[in-house]
Amino acid sequence: MHRQHGVVKVLILGLWVLFFLNGCAVVDWFLGGEEEKYPQEIMIEGMENLEKGRYKDAVEAFQKIADRYPYSKYAVLAEIKMADALYLQKEYDLAYESYDEFEKLHPKHEDIPYVIYQKGMCNFRQIKTIDREQGHTLSAKQEFERLVRRFPRDDYADRARKNIRKCLIFLAEYELYVGHFYYKKKNYRAALGRYMYIIENYPDMGQYHEAMEYISRCKERLAKEEAEDEESDELIKESGAETPESST
Repeated sequence: MHRQHGVVKVLILGLWVLFFLNGCAVVDWFLGGEEEKYPQEIMIEGMENLEKGRYKDAVEAFQKIADRYPYSKYAVLAEIKMADALYLQKEYDLAYESYDEFEKLHPKHEDIPYVIYQKGMCNFRQIKTIDREQGHTLSAKQEFERLVRRFPRDDYADRARKNIRKCLIFLAEYELYVGHFYYKKKNYRAALGRYMYIIENYPDMGQYHEAMEYISRCKERLAKEEAEDEESDELIKESGAETPESST
């Protein structure tokens, strides 16, 4: 009987040791919980989810690798793929942060051209219509230009060049829209400034002739306003000379 109690005590002691050594994994095993997976298995699972469009599940899988196995050979790939999954999920701000964090942590990684390109695309996908502020357009343009400067011969630099032109066209269209807005409000000086900006900064984006036409119109209106102001000043002077105060 005493021997049986001794065996039970040894078993209990052994279980406690296992618990402290393996933590929750032992509890999961005892209770029939999820078996701990290797990073390779989680990576395969994440890639399958990514390919099948289950982006939320893919993000969770890649995040799990980053959290549980930060020093495994899959950790760096999981960082990029998590950013890709967020991008495909149209979570562009979160994706940008993930790509940006990757660039900071691995500045010399071979996939940096791709990462910079994707940072540009995160902004490019959020470009608003021409009647809205173009903050995302400018940010996308800056990322694409940075990519071209750093890796001019990379395939992603070629893609970036095409998108830079699209950004420039969009920015020119925005300036034209604002110029027309001021013109309709009869604020010809402000409108002229916008049209001149197009000629100076976006001369070959397709808005040149329209901008030149409105520059001419603005100058005519401003010249007419100036002439009317001078005529009005003359009338005031003339009427002022005939007042009783001026004759005393």
